[in-house]
Amino acid sequence: MRRFSDRTNLTALAELNVTPLLDLAFVLLIIFMITTPLIENSMDLVVPTSSTAKTEVKPGEVQIVSIDRNGVMKLNEVEINAADLEAKLTTLKAANPNTAVAVRPHNELPVQKFVAVMDILKRVGITKLGIMTRPPEEKK
Repeated sequence: MRRFSDRTNLTALAELNVTPLLDLAFVLLIIFMITTPLIENSMDLVVPTSSTAKTEVKPGEVQIVSIDRNGVMKLNEVEINAADLEAKLTTLKAANPNTAVAVRPHNELPVQKFVAVMDILKRVGITKLGIMTRPPEEKK
């Protein structure tokens, strides 16, 4: 009876087969390429709360632009469309170059509608701008 005499010596593999690794890498790359644009386009703006938010704004000094979740705009609690908002702010800016505006967006307002209002303010030339937030709710 022969013991281990017919065995050939074991040798280590000098090369790795990387084909399955490349297949996996390409599949993951394709998955990320497809899902990344979908994730970026579905983001909504949620305005954060602020612990340093002031509770009062004097309406006589600041023009308040409110935007609800459906994109309906109000200037000082009067409903207004985008073109009229731009015209009214242009008139206010001409009358008082130091006109300040506070934007009060709804926390579920899409980003694009908020950016559209910011574009109007930039075109008008209003530089004193604030975004109204609310203090965080206390947990009980």
